Amino acid sequence: MLVVLTGGFDRFTSAAELCSYAGLTPVIRQSGSSVKGRPRISKIGNQKLRNLLFMCSFNACKYNKACRDLYERIVAKGKSKKLALIAVCNKLLKQAFAIAKSGLIYDKEYKSTLVRN
Repeated sequence: MLVVLTGGFDRFTSAAELCSYAGLTPVIRQSGSSVKGRPRISKIGNQKLRNLLFMCSFNACKYNKACRDLYERIVAKGKSKKLALIAVCNKLLKQAFAIAKSGLIYDKEYKSTLVRN
């Protein structure tokens, strides 16, 4: 279903574009320096894809170690569980994109070689 909703990932050059297409990227609502709204997901995008990922995020929190660690880390910071599930949705979508673009088989023990600052 994911391949159908994304068109086989061919239209996207980066995972950020795909997350934006799904409507999972945060939008900051601000007007000037005094009016500040809470950041929320944009919801401008493919609703079916977003709903599919949200439902999959429940199982991912149970069975995918990377997603479970992400979820627990966000909840431990005092953030809401729904916000943590949206972060898991982003992670799932980025994992699927990476697998589709690289052509490699999913490896749950994979560690990125990129150094983060």
